[in-house]
Amino acid sequence: MKKRIISLALSAAMLFAGLSISAFAEEPLTEAEPAAAETVEEENSLFRKSDKTAETTETAETTDTTEEETAAQSEEPEEDKQIRYVALGDSICSGVGLTNVPYAHNLMGVDVSFNFKGYPENCYVGQVAKTLGLDRDHAINLGLPGLMSADLVELVQTGKMSEMNKLSGCQYNYPEIIEYIKQADVISIQMGSNDAFVPTVVAFGNATNWKSEDLASIVLSGNLRSKDPETKAAFDASMKKLKLTKSEVDAVWNLATSGMSKICNNAYPVSSANIRTVVETVRALNPDAQILLIGATNPVPLLPSWSNYFSKLNKFQKQLAEVYDIDYIAIPYAQTELDGHPTVAGHKYIAKKIVRAIQNG
Repeated sequence: MKKRIISLALSAAMLFAGLSISAFAEEPLTEAEPAAAETVEEENSLFRKSDKTAETTETAETTDTTEEETAAQSEEPEEDKQIRYVALGDSICSGVGLTNVPYAHNLMGVDVSFNFKGYPENCYVGQVAKTLGLDRDHAINLGLPGLMSADLVELVQTGKMSEMNKLSGCQYNYPEIIEYIKQADVISIQMGSNDAFVPTVVAFGNATNWKSEDLASIVLSGNLRSKDPETKAAFDASMKKLKLTKSEVDAVWNLATSGMSKICNNAYPVSSANIRTVVETVRALNPDAQILLIGATNPVPLLPSWSNYFSKLNKFQKQLAEVYDIDYIAIPYAQTELDGHPTVAGHKYIAKKIVRAIQNG
């Protein structure tokens, strides 16, 4: 029975880390003015020929100049041929597990802005950029690990979080986010999973008196997808530390049953209200951009409380998209790793959905 309880505890820790893309018409050449009327005087014929020759030369020069100007105008700067895509989200968007951007584990004051343009090619922002031919100045990854919906509200409104998120341990201050939003042609929003996941991780830590901290760090970092010996050794060592007392086992059991249901039930009204505010704020900042609202995927569908939460959240986002005339992108089949973050195949699946929405938008 104890092994079973520990297994459930491990499942709880792995739930959703980080769940918690003018043509210039050539102006017609001005026709040369007709030559002066011919006179019958033979002596004037030379002057008439001279006038026509000069006129022909002037017309040729005008043609050459106009063609050069038209060619110059037609050569639009390369950057003007690319759309600007900005992705807002949490660790899923940032590419945790695929890059060295850290997960939110005491990220107070940690600068992860290097990932805005330095994200890996195989995350969904990178794959959207590659498919659409966008450079790093035109495909910006604003995914921030550990971000919860209330945090994103502050960031899109003021460019900074007023205080540290005490649950996830992050605090971000990036005023440039607002400018990125204003300049974008396409903006994707992926948010809401951490509203349930982060409180669950904290509750699991409390239930085990934080014996799970080392294990949680490995899970949350996205490193479980690594198959190197060091990762396996660290995981095994953390597992051995989970020597739970009877009271700790009882607390974990309570969390795995009624506790997580309460967390998910409390999270839904908060996340849905905040996502609506984010959409409204982004639309006000950029009335012309195409907005894509990305749904959530549920990597642990066997837990009813989580399945119910994601089902309600996705239904709400779909309805919200209809109300605000934006695009909702469902991603029910995105593959995830044990840590809950999408695999490379999962990111590719999400990217294809985004590209399709952009091309049809």
